[in-house]
Amino acid sequence: MAFVVLASVSCGAAEPVPPARVPVTSTTAYEKPASPAATPSPTAPPAFKAKVSNVSRDRLPYSWRPGCPVHYRDLRLITLSYWGFDGKPHTGELVVRETVTDDIVTVFRKLYGWRWPIKQMKLVDAYKADDFDSIEADNTSAFNCRRATGSSNWSNHAYGEAIDINPRENPYVTASGSTAHENAEKFTERPMKGKGVINPGDKVVKAFSQVGWEWGGYWSGAKDYQHFSKGGG
Repeated sequence: MAFVVLASVSCGAAEPVPPARVPVTSTTAYEKPASPAATPSPTAPPAFKAKVSNVSRDRLPYSWRPGCPVHYRDLRLITLSYWGFDGKPHTGELVVRETVTDDIVTVFRKLYGWRWPIKQMKLVDAYKADDFDSIEADNTSAFNCRRATGSSNWSNHAYGEAIDINPRENPYVTASGSTAHENAEKFTERPMKGKGVINPGDKVVKAFSQVGWEWGGYWSGAKDYQHFSKGGG
């Protein structure tokens, strides 16, 4: 009985089948695994831009009038890039005298490259040329046909050769240490840390100094930390 079974198995056995071929996958030694996708680089910020153009009379309805020491035809509108307190690039406007446009573009190109923050930058005419209101809004501005603080003489702003930067963080401080703006009271001391704050000898002061502009923070008596002007004053 056992013989019959064995014979039956022997006679009916099929021809041996070769082992199935195993497909080579990308993880075998025969093929190099694909390299992972490259991580995309962060998007670069927009390049600094500055455009200098003539300024029309209707852009200065409050800040210029007949009798000002500089005619509006001698002023220029600069539309330029700046970094905001929100950490994003913005476009602002300044009006300055034609002769100092290169100075302003040179300095603000550096500030933009450093991502040095500015709260906002509008023409002072947005506040009807009211210097107090512009300061309250922490607005960076330049030309304004007005007298110097506490004086009957023209301010350098009236010549388009001065600029006030972040006036809340950099207030005008009297010799007694007070300021007219309550929202700036915590910024009356120097040196101090803070977003948009200007300190003695810092890179903002040096950048203006390199183009021949002086800082009001170096005045004796009253200090004007927001103020830079061509040749001082």
